[in-house]
Amino acid sequence: MERIKVGTSRTYEIHIEEGLLGRVAEECSAVLKSEKLLLLTDSNVKPLYGDVVCRSLTDAGYRVTEYVIPAGEDSKNTEQYLNIVSTLAKEGFSRSDAIIALGGGVVGDLAGFCASSYLRGIPFVQIPTTLLACVDSSVGGKTAVNLPEGKNLLGAFYQPSLVLIDPLTLKTLNPAVYADGMAEVIKYGMIRDPELFTALENHVWTDTQIITRCVSIKSQVVAEDEFDNGCRLLLNYGHTIGHAVEKCSRFEVSHGSAVAIGMSVMARAEEDGADLADRLDAVLKDYGLPTACKFSTEELYRAAMADKKRRNQTLHIITVPTLGQGTVVSIPVEELNTYLRKGLSV
Repeated sequence: MERIKVGTSRTYEIHIEEGLLGRVAEECSAVLKSEKLLLLTDSNVKPLYGDVVCRSLTDAGYRVTEYVIPAGEDSKNTEQYLNIVSTLAKEGFSRSDAIIALGGGVVGDLAGFCASSYLRGIPFVQIPTTLLACVDSSVGGKTAVNLPEGKNLLGAFYQPSLVLIDPLTLKTLNPAVYADGMAEVIKYGMIRDPELFTALENHVWTDTQIITRCVSIKSQVVAEDEFDNGCRLLLNYGHTIGHAVEKCSRFEVSHGSAVAIGMSVMARAEEDGADLADRLDAVLKDYGLPTACKFSTEELYRAAMADKKRRNQTLHIITVPTLGQGTVVSIPVEELNTYLRKGLSV
């Protein structure tokens, strides 16, 4: 088993091993002092893994309440949030009881935000079942729900007590969902790890190796900058434009596809980055991700103005002048138009 420690305000471990779902209770018992657990999952994951996880927990003596949300980004809303915390209250959950998030990023973000605010904070455990959630959203403590005005605008930094990753869950992903996760994997290679990027070009690493490397990178970055004020901003490469693409499409474009487009636009906007942009586009396309954007500079700019990374009239963007050397650049918000025009015109 791979064990990675995350040294944040709450120190916790990430465990990575095939077959881990069958031992969820054993892993949780080491960090939870709970009697009651809310198992939050979605309508896609429930029939695949819900029974396995629930059986492990109930056999160990936990009292489990299952809560199943419809699969998809639309469920990451304030109505679901209120329904879940109301369920916790009706079931008499105390501050020592916990939430188990079994699913992708939507489930994990929603569970984490509920855990952060119910009784001012109860424990929660992340069990990601998509590649995107494994390498990105399950680690680092960003929790949120969406508002009509934009993505992830209501949220909190709240670290999990444990992250359990079973790479075998990726075997049941459809190619589009797997590709979504690869966008975040490629991002890590671009901003921090040329070896990872080259391995992706050559298809030489297993899912477990890819997840372990990405989680190691993210845990180091998060430990250094838990609250997103410095180097952690690097993890937003492609996201400012990506979130704008998602909003312009009314979330019909998936997160991974939107980030892929955002990275491609930013790479194309680099003054001397044609060679790296070509390599990036080739890898993105190789893993089934888009690079072309159908929205205009004006549409993307308006959508980006609602992005939570904006500070008054300043915006932090991420550039990659050299593979593996991501850089945070602060620009006046109107200068984003320059990057958009350059990146979209190529």
